[in-house]
Amino acid sequence: MTAAELQAPADEISLVERWRAEELERAGFDPRAAATIAGRHDIDLHLATNLLRRGCAQDLALQILL
Repeated sequence: MTAAELQAPADEISLVERWRAEELERAGFDPRAAATIAGRHDIDLHLATNLLRRGCAQDLALQILL
């Protein structure tokens, strides 16, 4: 299998990033921060949302995550 066959189509990636951003906003991130984190596939979504749900300030959460 070639590397090209292993890559997801761009529209599928966009859908996943949009879903991630919605989940991050639902957890309490502002839209800009949510979009930034959503585009970073190396950041665990559950870790990011749990930081805010446990009372971490958004600015501190961004420092931890980015």
